[in-house]
Amino acid sequence: MQGMEFVAKAAALLGSGICMGIGALGPGLGEGFVAGKACEGIARSPENANLITRTMLVGQAVSESTGIYSLVIALLLIFST
Repeated sequence: MQGMEFVAKAAALLGSGICMGIGALGPGLGEGFVAGKACEGIARSPENANLITRTMLVGQAVSESTGIYSLVIALLLIFST
């Protein structure tokens, strides 16, 4: 690799690492918070455990989509140069 190609590749790799780091932070915190609140809800109302669990899983799937988007962007950055 020549000078500018090396800098471009290094910047793409650094950008992909930052993208995944920040992109995984939000879903990780959000899913942990939701799971904790679901456990509290089931502890308070065990008869609604199925409804709470189902709602929690749908919410976590939506939250995880942002992490998947950041993964796609990171992969595009890695393999684009």
